[in-house]
Amino acid sequence: MNGIYGACLSLVQRAVFIAIALLPLQASAAPANTRTVLVLGDSLSAGYGLSAEQGWTSLTAGQISKSRPGWTLVNASISGDTTAGGASRVKGELARHHPAVLVIALGANDGLRGLDLAQMRGNLDLMVGAGKAAGAKVLLIGMRLPPNFGPQYTRAFERTYVDVAKENRVVFLPFLLEPIAADRRAFQQDNLHPIAAVQPKLRDHVWKSLGPMLTR
Repeated sequence: MNGIYGACLSLVQRAVFIAIALLPLQASAAPANTRTVLVLGDSLSAGYGLSAEQGWTSLTAGQISKSRPGWTLVNASISGDTTAGGASRVKGELARHHPAVLVIALGANDGLRGLDLAQMRGNLDLMVGAGKAAGAKVLLIGMRLPPNFGPQYTRAFERTYVDVAKENRVVFLPFLLEPIAADRRAFQQDNLHPIAAVQPKLRDHVWKSLGPMLTR
């Protein structure tokens, strides 16, 4: 298989993904009478290796400003974050931004580190539950792992997202990188993070699920 999901990950590549710089691309609090989309993600959503305006979340913010008056996007994604990190800060972010829609795009680092999937499941359930309890609609964005992690773990990893979405009855996008995963040219030198040129594809992919959620 071509692209990132046909190649074995080196320890160096995994270290890059687990990530060094904790740099959330976070906007300031939304103006009064504005409805907020809050994104909790990792480096794929924080725009690792890109300028601030190039990532899919920033492009989505632009899409929202053009097509959904009265809405704004706050990106609280942190490079290297895991579901445990998201679970530890979700209530604080919800209290700070009072979002109408919560987007959860975490778990990739759990998988690349081979973390316990039961714990990942619990963390995702906690975040989804916190969002719903705060009155937000929830979009859960899943991830898939390269085959070198073994069929049993990769299938269970993918199934974790499916089960969380189904049991919590939230909107579900199975695979963030689906439009580009098979194209090695779509990734930076680390073979993990998408280049700027393909970020619009990710924006459009997410928008198919997110856009219909942004209603009054």
